[in-house]
Amino acid sequence: MAVGTDIKLAAKPSRSRSGAQTFLEYARQNWSLFLLALPGLFLIFMFSYAPMFGVVIAFEDYSPRTMFASPFVGLRNFRLLFESPIVGRLVTNTLGLNFLFIVATTFCSVLIALLLNEVRSTLFKRVAQSVMFLPFFMGWTIVSMVLFGLIDYNVGTINALITQLGMERIIVTDKPELWPWILTLIRIWKGTGSGCIIYLAVLVAVDPQLYEAASIDGAGRWQRMRFISLPALVPIIILLVLLDIGKIFYGDVGMIYAVIGNQANLFSTTDVIDTYILRALQSNSNYGMSAAVGLSQSVLGFICVFGSNWLVKKYSERRGEDYRLF
Repeated sequence: MAVGTDIKLAAKPSRSRSGAQTFLEYARQNWSLFLLALPGLFLIFMFSYAPMFGVVIAFEDYSPRTMFASPFVGLRNFRLLFESPIVGRLVTNTLGLNFLFIVATTFCSVLIALLLNEVRSTLFKRVAQSVMFLPFFMGWTIVSMVLFGLIDYNVGTINALITQLGMERIIVTDKPELWPWILTLIRIWKGTGSGCIIYLAVLVAVDPQLYEAASIDGAGRWQRMRFISLPALVPIIILLVLLDIGKIFYGDVGMIYAVIGNQANLFSTTDVIDTYILRALQSNSNYGMSAAVGLSQSVLGFICVFGSNWLVKKYSERRGEDYRLF
């Protein structure tokens, strides 16, 4: 025991005390942070929560002329959708295309991020990121023009090359089985750059000493990528995939409508729920059915997110980590 003055350790604030603070006390102490967040919270409320009152349209025979006096019809709008003879095709196409998009873009984004992280030339990294990110800013109309400039039967670049090789031209618009893969390639080309930048930002935060220690221990480049870089990306991969799963029942109507348009011969593999509802609104303006579809998509997406989050929880518990979204 030391002789002399007593040494008093500063007591740490108890966890229970900080947890007992009321929300009003916290808001008063951090009012400036709440003031900064206020515009964002207002936009979220106006565009995400206020429109939720419109779900009542799904249970009404809604007309803009009657507005709030539209007659209540119960579940009739839902039956109009689920009793449709093509509802199975719509759901299958929507889920199938979104599954391909999620898997393909995630795989390509992670792969390119891992490869770029191993490049030591800063100039090459910057140029590569800029080139890959450029398609993200292109509208789907421009993308569709570029695509048909490649596959057009008469003047398309691909058919011109095929002709030079002595083969017959291909009428791509008569082959609906090819279009899920064509749309997936377009999605990879347009979306891989933005996803890659997110993953690169995570890899930049990895401690360089881990790579140095692995090199000293004799680990090669592929081993460092497998045992250091890839595990560092797992949490953000799971987070982004869970967010994408929440939208798995929503078709990318901007892409599909711009690329496919009204080509009925391709509907068997490319027609999704959103494009079907768009055509229904153009033909008979059934607002009630479109609202019923939107509500159904939201509920199903909510269930998918919670189910996926539960599976992630079970997986992370076995690994002793926490990858859950909530």
